[in-house]
Amino acid sequence: MISQSAVPVSVPALFLAGVVAGVVATLAMDLVMARIDEGETPPRVASGVLTDTHPDDSPRRLATVVHYVAGTLTGPLYVWLLLAVGSVLGVGWVAAGVAGVLLYPLMVGFFALVVLPRSRGLARQRLRRIRRAWAVEAVAYLLVLVPLVGVAVAAL
Repeated sequence: MISQSAVPVSVPALFLAGVVAGVVATLAMDLVMARIDEGETPPRVASGVLTDTHPDDSPRRLATVVHYVAGTLTGPLYVWLLLAVGSVLGVGWVAAGVAGVLLYPLMVGFFALVVLPRSRGLARQRLRRIRRAWAVEAVAYLLVLVPLVGVAVAAL
């Protein structure tokens, strides 16, 4: 358990833990993506936006790279939020949860309001399913990321 006396942590080590936790959380997200309708579409949407192609025709390899880079870098973003929230609440499980709650709308909002509207040729009825898939996948990601980083904070 994270205690408030654990505040003086090594910040570089914590950001490295965020990177590692981001990779693990992305792997966990992959399990969810494979099981839900339109679950594998969000990375294809990002790939399609980058290449100006329809998501169904976008490069799969680029979709995978974008997915893992974004997932990996979201780990340190979460650590930054945790440190910011922790500066107000004290670094602890409450701060970890609040940081996760703050990160969720950032993740979903960025995809739904920035990336998805730039996608070409998606049928309107598909957009809701794609947004829902991403929302579920973001929850799965955070359910893995938050405890992993919390354990890292406790260990540092």
